[in-house]
Amino acid sequence: MRRHLLETSQWVRTPLEKTFAFFSDPRNLARITPPDLGFVILTPEPIEMCAGAWIDYRIRVRGLPVRWTTRIEVWEPNVRFVDVQLRGPYRLWRHEHTFEERDGGTRIRDRVEYELPLFPISELAHPLLVRPDLDRIFSFRLAATRRLLEGDLGEPSPVAATGKLGTPP
Repeated sequence: MRRHLLETSQWVRTPLEKTFAFFSDPRNLARITPPDLGFVILTPEPIEMCAGAWIDYRIRVRGLPVRWTTRIEVWEPNVRFVDVQLRGPYRLWRHEHTFEERDGGTRIRDRVEYELPLFPISELAHPLLVRPDLDRIFSFRLAATRRLLEGDLGEPSPVAATGKLGTPP
């Protein structure tokens, strides 16, 4: 099995508490996900975000409907949370979101460790389909996050986005 890594980093001009509150509302996930994925939360509202919370949703991957279930594994308000796929298209999906007050705003970091099913065949599709799809999704996410959090604050914030492919230590 090959473990892949995707990391992004972004600074927004909104306070830590406001930024974390935005990411704490599962409804905002649909707002920062590209529309062509058809993201729909299936879990009845309200969803209490805490360690152990489960969220069921449906997306479309290259036009095919996929059910996805995640569990919040770690919940540290205004610091970080981690969601782990229990059911979905990956063999492993562990997404850590971290938040840090910095320079009058908030530094948001995403770190996703993932493994593909059907190893080793799926590794052939990784550089051609999977990674480009994830890069596109997270690029959309960065831009949508900035737009939704900063609204009409004036000039767009500087966005530092990095994508790293590799094996975590």
